Amino acid sequence: MSRTTSRKQITRIVVGESLRRREDVLAVEEPLEIRVAGTPLSITMRTPGSDFDLAAGFLVSEGVISHGDQLGAIRYCAGGAVDGENTYNVLDVTLAPGVPRPDPSLDRNFYMTSSCGLCGKASIDAVRTRSAHPVDADPVRVADELLTTLPDRLREGQAMFEKTGGLHAAALFDAATGALLVLREDVGRHNAVDKVVGWALKEGRLPLSGTVLMVSGRASFELVQKASMAGIPILAAVSAPSSLAVDLGRELGLTVVGFLRGSSMVVYSGAERIAVTEPAPAEPAPTEQSPSEQSPSEQKAMA
Repeated sequence: MSRTTSRKQITRIVVGESLRRREDVLAVEEPLEIRVAGTPLSITMRTPGSDFDLAAGFLVSEGVISHGDQLGAIRYCAGGAVDGENTYNVLDVTLAPGVPRPDPSLDRNFYMTSSCGLCGKASIDAVRTRSAHPVDADPVRVADELLTTLPDRLREGQAMFEKTGGLHAAALFDAATGALLVLREDVGRHNAVDKVVGWALKEGRLPLSGTVLMVSGRASFELVQKASMAGIPILAAVSAPSSLAVDLGRELGLTVVGFLRGSSMVVYSGAERIAVTEPAPAEPAPTEQSPSEQSPSEQKAMA
């Protein structure tokens, strides 16, 4: 069994039926401590896997780095066990020469849950980080029909969700062709997005102009912030956005789409980027012909 899943003995109860005891597969949740040059920066609860991407994406989200050449190296450190054994739950990031360390005023030396990546921030203003990749001028447009295909494609790519039913996912698509660029899963939706952004940073793809970020669940303020920091112009979610997510999307010029299900969606900001399929013209209703307009054979048939 990989570190992403774990087997546990469970008891299944169905009212009126006998108890059933069996093994179930659960998504693993473990802490990951992120350090920069040996100094602890944050601890997040995540699903192991793509940890280097997670750390890199987190640093992009925090405004510490914005391009791949600003990242030096990432390595696992010993720690997490009493005997000092490497548990692969501590990462140390080295920045490229000349890149300043994180601002001490934004230091996040605290426990961060998998459901909230902003806990501990002094105020909303503290996370309105100015992005190095503004999206308001991105001329990208995406067809509404293409957007409606993304939730199913996201779901099809969730290998761990198929086994556990307990993971969020984030995927990056090319807005013009619909090509899937990368997909990541995690117990925390913000971690899944950081893993996507970290992958893009390491691949030299930032800013992510002309792309769509598709996420499972809702679209939070934090996800709009992360999309903005990576230069992603369109964020789509299968569920609702928060009011603050919509406000930030409008402020930044980022398109926010919610309730993307089946053939419908709700666009909360940046609707001009959605190329809408024109409705099919209605067929004219049939009209009765007057006797003078009918052919001789038609008149005989009517007699």
